[in-house]
Amino acid sequence: EPIAPTDVWQKIGEEAGLQSLLRHFYADVRQDQALGPIFNARIHDWPSHLEKIGAFWKRQLGQPSRYPGGFAAAHLSLGIEELHFQRWLGLWERNCRQHLVPDAADWLIGRAHEIATQLRRVLCGIPTLQVGSSPAR
Repeated sequence: EPIAPTDVWQKIGEEAGLQSLLRHFYADVRQDQALGPIFNARIHDWPSHLEKIGAFWKRQLGQPSRYPGGFAAAHLSLGIEELHFQRWLGLWERNCRQHLVPDAADWLIGRAHEIATQLRRVLCGIPTLQVGSSPAR
C-alpha cells in the first residue's frame, strides 16, 4: 500500500527533518561540478532559498505552506540540460537514502522524478500541469 504524503511528513521528522535533509542536499548541490555554478551564481541568500524550498516540499507533503506554486518559470533561463536533471536527481536520491527511512525516501525520490518530468516538459515547451499547485498523491 502506498505511503501517504502526511505519513512521509511524520517519518522524515516533520519540519526539522525536512530542513536537515535540505541542508545536506544543497551542501552537495553547491559543491557539484555541474550544479554548483548554476546555483552559486544565482543564490546569494541561502537561508532564504532553503526556506522557499522547504515551503515547496511542505506543500508536496500535504502540509500548510506559504509556497505560491508555479516554480517552473524560475528555471526557464538557467540553461538546464539533461545532465543537470541527472545530477540533481542523483544527489537527491543519495541524500534521501542516507538520511531517511526507506519508504519515506522512496516517496520523496519518486516525487522528485515526477517533478523533474514536469519541469522537463516546461523547459521543452510542452504544456503540462503546474507543479506545486496541490499535493500530489
